[in-house]
Amino acid sequence: MTTAAIIVAAGRGLRAGGGTPKQWRPLAGRRVADWTIDQFQGQVDQIVLVLSEDDRDAWAEFENSDLILAKGGSDRAGSVRNGLDALLPYGVHRVLIHDVARPCVDLQTIQQVLEALEIHPAAAPGLTVTDALWTGNSSIVTGTQDRAGLFAAQTPQGFHYDAIVSAHAAHTGGAADDVEVARAAGLDVAIVPGNADNIKITRPEDFARAERILGTDMDVRLGNGYDVHRFGDGDHVILCGVKVPHDRGLQGHSDADVGMHAVTDAIYGALAQGDIGQHFPPSDPQWKGAASEIFLRHAVELAGQMGYKISNVDCTLVCEYPKIGPHAPAMRNEMARIMDLSADQVSIKATTSERLGFTGRSEGIASLATACLVKS
Repeated sequence: MTTAAIIVAAGRGLRAGGGTPKQWRPLAGRRVADWTIDQFQGQVDQIVLVLSEDDRDAWAEFENSDLILAKGGSDRAGSVRNGLDALLPYGVHRVLIHDVARPCVDLQTIQQVLEALEIHPAAAPGLTVTDALWTGNSSIVTGTQDRAGLFAAQTPQGFHYDAIVSAHAAHTGGAADDVEVARAAGLDVAIVPGNADNIKITRPEDFARAERILGTDMDVRLGNGYDVHRFGDGDHVILCGVKVPHDRGLQGHSDADVGMHAVTDAIYGALAQGDIGQHFPPSDPQWKGAASEIFLRHAVELAGQMGYKISNVDCTLVCEYPKIGPHAPAMRNEMARIMDLSADQVSIKATTSERLGFTGRSEGIASLATACLVKS
């Protein structure tokens, strides 16, 4: 089942101040739009970014990305329709529609909407109204409003794709959001729990609140990995993806890349997802002699699926020989390539054990690694 997200980012949003549309203003070291887009990466199959024709820099920046770009309409509903049209070639079954000005949306809210779409044609997050409600003019309370059964609407609002396309085609305009469009077409909309931190940036002071939320909602995980392989016959070793000439080889069920194995286990450890042996059992003959890049790529992909980005990895190789220093830059580059990181996020270093123990007797090589993962 193919799922897409439409991020509506064509508005001018100047009420938030700054003289620049709020989606392009800085927030906690990045732009508002960057935070919002990242929350949907890895959660859906396609992302449509709806942009104003006036945002030429954004068009130039994103046209070579994985995002699908669509032009903004004359109003929000028009922008959503353009986003829906952009998805026509992709065979989408479910679509989430989200305001770019909600950069603090959490992954649990996104998943709850998607789960509700398994049994409902539409679903959206809402917060139960708990405050007393007044009616009034600019300075005087004129009455009260019963808050029973009232919810504050949030996004992403999710729909079966064909149903919301038909609903928008039939709507006469003037809807507050896509839930109103869906209900006008007779669709039942399930309410899932909203999150008080999923604020919509509207006023200048909302930036400070969003920064506090993004700063305190950080989920950082550390994982450790350790591996050992003994020497055997051979004329080279594979270490961190690089072939290093040596008068002996390393023995193992796969290619015995002790450094890459330690880094892979460190990532699995940070995710609390076991180790290489659980995902690629040595009893399975298909992994005999396999390139360790297969294992590392799987760990990296699993991290992405679970909503984490790798911040950095640090790997130490423990051996008397071969000498690692001359090959360390190539190892860093190769590991960075496999993990889709920059070389400055990868540390490869070596030490000896002062001729103590099995590594000191040149019976094998050991490796220790640490990986840092951050919730994206």
